[in-house]
Amino acid sequence: MPLVRLPWPDVQARMARFSAVIDARSESEFAEDHLPGAVNWPTLNDAERHRIGTLYKQVSAFEARKQGAVCAAANIARHLEREGPGLQRDWKPLVYCWRGGQRSGSLALVLSQIGFEVTVLEQGYRGFRRHVLDALTTSAQPFSLEVLCGTTGSGKSRLLEALQAAGAQVLDLEALASHRGSVLGELPQAQPSQKAFETAVWQALQHLDASQPVWVEAESRTIGRLRVPEALTERMRASRCWRVEVPLAERVRFLLREYAHHCDAVDTFCSRLDALRDIQGHQVIDAWQQAARAGQWPQVVEELLLRHYDPVYLKSMARNFTQYAQAVPLSLHSLDAGPLAIAASQLRHECPTHRGPSLEGPQTDD
Repeated sequence: MPLVRLPWPDVQARMARFSAVIDARSESEFAEDHLPGAVNWPTLNDAERHRIGTLYKQVSAFEARKQGAVCAAANIARHLEREGPGLQRDWKPLVYCWRGGQRSGSLALVLSQIGFEVTVLEQGYRGFRRHVLDALTTSAQPFSLEVLCGTTGSGKSRLLEALQAAGAQVLDLEALASHRGSVLGELPQAQPSQKAFETAVWQALQHLDASQPVWVEAESRTIGRLRVPEALTERMRASRCWRVEVPLAERVRFLLREYAHHCDAVDTFCSRLDALRDIQGHQVIDAWQQAARAGQWPQVVEELLLRHYDPVYLKSMARNFTQYAQAVPLSLHSLDAGPLAIAASQLRHECPTHRGPSLEGPQTDD
């Protein structure tokens, strides 16, 4: 069957009709980022790409292509041996590589010769990536963002989960970034690449309804080592804020539960405290590290909150979030599931509809 080549806008409009999305790039390229839902069928693996690239530069393009054809044919054969028995005649794959060139073209040609209806993404991943970056500059503007503010340990992420469970629209950036957004916020699982994070944010925004509010946690420009898209940061900072207020003792209890993995890795925890030496001084950090090694976790957490996290957070919010001074208070005495569910229901009741798309603020009639 003939090959069909389409640019990303046309592919996006037809995504539902494809039986599979196949990334023909190498395993490391795929791991860094890929189209949502894609599977990896490398036409050339990492080692082969390196070897053939060296051959191209040091010998000739002709010799590189000959060797590349040998590797590509062997790899495509292996993919078909593995996946072919389960493929039916009506299987319709979308295939792409870095720029829609030889790697995706080779795989697509073989599949089309078998009789499958194959679509190749023009400009490949590079074209998709360009679309994502362009979209992220504008995609947050139609939404009414409701920003949850609150000092560290006030359960903002858990409140987002409760809001989502209650049927509200949520954009959980820390979940997408696999990080809780502070010096000690690293989670056991590794963060995605910057490109994969941006793709995940773009994809999440595609599934939101602009006629309904979207709840999001107040974030800095970075979450761990990842940068939040600039336009989204600015949109959050201009949006209405809700100030979650939780007693200090409950915050300490909550953090000890949420960050239990730090208690099991004291040396790692103490090494991360070293990042605060320029701010807190050697004497304070040494004392916190000693207390942590002695198992005095409630004391360490409380002092971290009072001496470091709370002052830094409050100063940052006042400086960066234009509506923070008018934030609507929400008092929580417990961060257990029941009270969070009640709070989520209350928030949904108080903010039921869209309040306007403008980044500049409420609109008035001229």
